[in-house]
Amino acid sequence: MTFNDLKILTPLRNALADYKYIYPTAVQQQAFSPILSGKDIVAIAQTGTGKTFSYLLPILNQLKYSNQRQPRVLIIVPTRELAIQAIADVQELTKYMSVRSAAVYGGTNIATQKQMVYDGLDILAATPGRLYDLAVSGILRLNSIQKLVIDEVDEMLQLGFRRQIEDIMELLPQRRQNLMFSATLPKAAEVLITKYFHSPHKIEVARHGTPLEQIKQTAYHVPNFFTKVNLLNYLLSTDKQMNKVLIFAKSKKMADRVFQELALEIKEQTGVIHSNKSQNLRIAVLKRFATGEIRALIATDLISRGLDISEVSHVLNFDLPEEATNYIHRIGRTGRAGSEGIAISFINEAEQEFQIEIEQLMK
Repeated sequence: MTFNDLKILTPLRNALADYKYIYPTAVQQQAFSPILSGKDIVAIAQTGTGKTFSYLLPILNQLKYSNQRQPRVLIIVPTRELAIQAIADVQELTKYMSVRSAAVYGGTNIATQKQMVYDGLDILAATPGRLYDLAVSGILRLNSIQKLVIDEVDEMLQLGFRRQIEDIMELLPQRRQNLMFSATLPKAAEVLITKYFHSPHKIEVARHGTPLEQIKQTAYHVPNFFTKVNLLNYLLSTDKQMNKVLIFAKSKKMADRVFQELALEIKEQTGVIHSNKSQNLRIAVLKRFATGEIRALIATDLISRGLDISEVSHVLNFDLPEEATNYIHRIGRTGRAGSEGIAISFINEAEQEFQIEIEQLMK
């Protein structure tokens, strides 16, 4: 099946063709018609399977022109990066349409975002805290929302946003379409579904825990931090196929420490991104990595959900995550949209218990 086989409006088809998007992924195929029908949807699909387009395409296919100020589509996401990425995807798809869209998130000037909302929007992507702040200020009214998307709900709940999500749900109109997309479905998410969704249609593309088949996974047992750094320097110096490498560290402090210990010639090709970095710096370093200006990017798990960068050749786990599900999210940054990828993990003795949990999760 190609995108031309779906009942997509010409402006959307033209945008897809411009960006050379030809074949829909499994979740995009399965979600298109049910969303068009107006049903509430709960979709479970692994990281890297194209979840964002799976809800944007049918939503945009039905979105009629309007000059009203208040948004009609609300996308709630866990991180600033994912909010920015969602709106970037909207703007890609609507290059031949008149659609006003914006992202709002914490850590930036709320006055600027208030003005953006006041000027009028059709689609709003937001993190829960900033969304609620704007709603209670009176600048943002949610009574025109027709479609609600809760994206990466498992990460949102893990970050402690359940109360904010419930507060936001109470501000929304009763008559609306609810769409939930995630890689896993924790019990807290099932509580939200029972309370706020109406007979949702469930889509499950691949059971979570099944590794993406196109990703080759390897590991090194490495005794300590400095041996890991030496191995990282060696691999980046000798393996020329490692041309776009996403390196995960267990904490902000560790990410900075790894960067400081890199060999000078490697450091010049590497950036660091985590929540202590300013928003402008984070956007700039992501752009440099996406365009190939730098070869490697060191990141933390909090950032991992917001990264949607094409052609990542390798994901390297400098530290194994304590949560086995986070391993799946990390390696899903490579091998995207059917391409092949490589995941490498450095494992010390203390991390071998995490390795066992990951292998059990993936069976």
